[in-house]
Amino acid sequence: MLRQGVVKSKAWNYFLTHLSVASSRVSLKTSFSQSISLYLIRQADGFGRYVLEQICFILFGWIPTFLGIAIRGIFYRLILHIQGWAAIENGVRLRYASNIHLGNKVYLDQNVYLHACPKGIDIGSNTIVMHGAVLHVYNFRGLPNAGIKIGSDSLIGEYTVIRGQGGVTIGNRVYTSPFTQILAVNHVFDDPDRPFIEQGITAEGITVEDDVWLGAGAILTDGVRVGHHSIVAAGAVVTRDVEPFSVVGGIPARLISRVGQGKTAHDNRNIFY
Repeated sequence: MLRQGVVKSKAWNYFLTHLSVASSRVSLKTSFSQSISLYLIRQADGFGRYVLEQICFILFGWIPTFLGIAIRGIFYRLILHIQGWAAIENGVRLRYASNIHLGNKVYLDQNVYLHACPKGIDIGSNTIVMHGAVLHVYNFRGLPNAGIKIGSDSLIGEYTVIRGQGGVTIGNRVYTSPFTQILAVNHVFDDPDRPFIEQGITAEGITVEDDVWLGAGAILTDGVRVGHHSIVAAGAVVTRDVEPFSVVGGIPARLISRVGQGKTAHDNRNIFY
C-alpha cells in the first residue's frame, strides 16, 4: 500500500513537472511572439514591407562611394518615394521607409537615421541632412499631427535631433547647426503622486518659418513657432514664440536684438558667397 502511494506521488510529481515545463514553453513562445510583433510594428508598415526594406538594406545599404550612391538612388525607389534624384550615403538607417518622401537633390549623409511612422517624413529639394542627424516621428499613440516636413534648400546639421510626435514643420532655407534639438513632444508631470510615465504627453507641434538659422546646441521645445528671418543663438532654449526678424538667446531664450540693427558696425568684414 505504501509502495503504491509512493508510485502515485512520483507520477503526480512527474506530471506537475512536465506541466510546468509545458506552461513555461507556452509562456516563452507567447512572450517571443509578442516581442517579434512589437519589433515589427516599430520597423515597417507590415511584414511584407519589412522584408522588402531589409533586403534592400542588406544588398545595397553598405556600398560606399559614388557607386553606392548611384545604386541606392535606383533601387531605394522600391522602398521610399524619391522625386528626381537623391544621394543617400552608406550607413543611412531608414525605418517605415514607405512613409519617407525625398525631393530632388536631397542628400542624406552617413549615419543619418530616419524613422517615419504614419504621417511620415518629407524632405524638400536641395536639402542636406548631415552626419548623425536623427529625424524620428515615433507615433505609436495615434497622435493626429505627427510628422516631419522640411522645405527646400535647408540644412540639418550634424547630430541634430528632430522629434515629430506633435508635428514639425521647417521652412525653406533653414539651417540647423550641430547638436540642435527640435522636440515636438513633452511629458506631463503635474501629479506628484504618480510616475510621469503614467501622466501622458503633450504634442502641440513646432514650426520654423523660412530663412531661420538655429545655432549650435539650440533647443526648441514643444508648441513654439520661430518666425521667418530669425536667429536662435547657440545653446539657447526656446520656450515661447520668436517673432520674425528676431535674434534670441539664453535659457530661456529672450530677445537680444532685431535682425538688421547695427549692420553698419561690420563694414570691414570679409564676406564670402
